[in-house]
Amino acid sequence: MGEYAVKRPLKRPPIHPGEILREDVLPGLGISVSEAARRLGISRQQLHRILACTHPITPKMALRIGKFAGNGPGLWLRMQQNYDLWHAEQQMKEELSKIEPAVRSA
Repeated sequence: MGEYAVKRPLKRPPIHPGEILREDVLPGLGISVSEAARRLGISRQQLHRILACTHPITPKMALRIGKFAGNGPGLWLRMQQNYDLWHAEQQMKEELSKIEPAVRSA
């Protein structure tokens, strides 16, 4: 099965992967934050930072969460990448508008 681009409104930011973990995954599994942290091999504080959307999903964390949730690390990394890119683009909007695309000569 190939990858596909998710179409979303351009004005709305992507959801932080911590929010998905907090609102969907942990309740769906019926697991507390303490139990999830224990099973992930991380501190509760570290997991709370992710769930509060103040800490990004790193590649190592994506490996942990992907194994824990059973859906692999790629999904979690893509969600984080989409989140980071959208916010960076919003912050750099004016600067990016000044950059002219390079045109290849024939």
